[in-house]
Amino acid sequence: MLQTYSYPKFAYRQSAEQKEGRVARHPVVVIGAGPIGLTAALDFGRRGIATVVLDDNDTVSIGSRAVCYAKRPLEIWDRLGCAAPMVAKGVSWKVGKVFFENDLRYTFDLLPEADHRMPAMINLQQYYLEEYMIAACAELATVDLRWKHKVISLRQEPDHVVLTVETPDGVFTMEADWVVACDGANSDTRKMVGAEFTGRFFQDRFLIADVVMKADFPTERWFWFDPPFHRNQSTLLHKQSDDVWRIDFQLGWDADPEEEKKPEKVIPRLKAMLGETTEFELEWVSIYQFACRRIDDFRHGRVLFAGDAAHQVSPFGARGANTGVQDIDNLGWKLKLVMDGAAPEALIDTYNEERAFAADDNLLQSTRSTDFITPKSEMSRRFRNAVLELAADHAFARPLVNSGRLSTPTPYVRSSLNTPDEDIFAGGMVPGTNCADAPIAVAGESGWLLHHLGDGFTVMTFGSVPAKTVAAGAISAKVLSVGDDLVDTKGRVAERYDGRPGTTYLIRPDQHVAARWRSFDAAKIARAVARACVA
Repeated sequence: MLQTYSYPKFAYRQSAEQKEGRVARHPVVVIGAGPIGLTAALDFGRRGIATVVLDDNDTVSIGSRAVCYAKRPLEIWDRLGCAAPMVAKGVSWKVGKVFFENDLRYTFDLLPEADHRMPAMINLQQYYLEEYMIAACAELATVDLRWKHKVISLRQEPDHVVLTVETPDGVFTMEADWVVACDGANSDTRKMVGAEFTGRFFQDRFLIADVVMKADFPTERWFWFDPPFHRNQSTLLHKQSDDVWRIDFQLGWDADPEEEKKPEKVIPRLKAMLGETTEFELEWVSIYQFACRRIDDFRHGRVLFAGDAAHQVSPFGARGANTGVQDIDNLGWKLKLVMDGAAPEALIDTYNEERAFAADDNLLQSTRSTDFITPKSEMSRRFRNAVLELAADHAFARPLVNSGRLSTPTPYVRSSLNTPDEDIFAGGMVPGTNCADAPIAVAGESGWLLHHLGDGFTVMTFGSVPAKTVAAGAISAKVLSVGDDLVDTKGRVAERYDGRPGTTYLIRPDQHVAARWRSFDAAKIARAVARACVA
C-alpha cells in the first residue's frame, strides 16, 4: 500500500452471456485497462462503437509507473472528456535543466509560446490517470468494463475473433469483430498471434524511487550527469502530486535488482542526494532496464496492437504512454469508418503505416537518448562530457545535450493519406501534422480551436465559404469559416496556419491535416477526403 493513495477495488460481475451460456459477438473487444486500453474505450465509445474492455485485475496500476504526460495526449484526452481532472491534479511544467556534476549546463523550455489550452507537460501518478478515465468510461453506455476477465486463448476467423476468457466463475467464450490489444510490454495477445517483437535491450539498470517529502525544488525536470552524490552515473528528479517526488538513479549493468530495491540500499542514495537533514519517506521502489523494440506489424488479421504491446522505449523522454495514446487517436476514426461501411477495410492497414512510422521515430530518439545517458565506450563518454562542458557557454552544443528528448508528436509526413501541397505555405502545418490549438471566440464566447474541429472530417477556411458541408461518398465534411464561424481573437490561428484569405485546410477526424490549399475548391476537397479514406 502507498502512503498517499488508497487503491479502489472494482467489482467483478458475471456477464449475461456467461450466465446464460451463450456466445455473444461484440463489435470491439479491448484487452487491458491501462491508460491505452482506457483511451481506446473512451475514443471508441464516444464514436458510438460498443466496446468491451477485459482486464485481469480489479484495480488501477500498482505504483506510480508512468509520470509525464505531454501536451498532445492531453489534447486527445480533452477531446475525450477526461483531461480536466488530470490537469487540475497534476503538476504542470515546461522547463528542464541539465547539470554536469554540480553545474547547470543547459536549460530548455518545452512550450515557449503563449496561447495554448494544454500545458507542455503534467506529472501525475498513473493510478490517478486511470481512475479519472475509468470514471469517464462509466458515463458511456457504449463501454462495458469487465474486471477479473483474463484472455487465455484467441483464434482468428475470416470475419471475427474467438476469445476464451477466464473469470472467477469459470471459463467462457466470446467473439469480437475486432480486438485491440493494449496488454502491455509482456503482451500475451502478441504471443497468441505469433507476432514478432524485435529491437534492442540496453545493458543498464535504473532505480525508481518515489519519495514523499516537502521540498523547495521548483516544478521543473532536473537531470544530472555525474553528480557528486552519484558519481559516474546519472540522476533524474521530477515532482508529482501529493508531494511525491520521482527520483531515478542509474545503477549500471552489474547491479543486483533485488538487492538495490531494499530500503537499506535506497535510503543512503537518497540522503546523499537530498542531504542528511531532509525528511522523506519511501513511497514506491522499482528497478527497470531500457528496451527499444516494436512489433513487426500493428495489425495481425483482426487483432490490432497499441501502446506497449506494440512498442517499447526507454522511459527518459516520456515516449511510452504518450505514444500509445496517439496510437488510439489514429485508430479510432479509421475503425469507425470501416465498421460503418463508409471506408474500405484497407483503411485499417494505414494504422500500421502511420503508427509504425511514428514508433520508428520514437525508437530512434529513445536509442539516441539512451546512448548519450549511458555511453558504451570511453570515447563516447568523452564526447558526451565535452558536449556538456561546452553547452554552458556555446549555443551550438546545446542541441547535442540529450537527457531524453521529451515526447512530441511525429508528423505523418510520408502518409499515403496525405494530399501533397500544390501551393506554397509557411509554418509547420504540413499534411500529416496534428493541428495546433489557438484561442478563438464563437458567438461572443471565448474558446479553443481544437474544441471545434470535431470527431469527423472538417474543412477550415479563412474567409466566407460557399457551402456549409462538402460531400465525398458517404462522408460529409463540415465547413468552418475563420471569420464568420470562428473569430481569431489573438491572430494565433492565422499565424499558426499561415491563414491568408481563402486558405483552406482539410482536417482528419484525429485532428491531423490531410490537405491544404490557397483557395476553397469543393471538388479538390472531396478528392482529398476520398484519398484520406482509401476510397
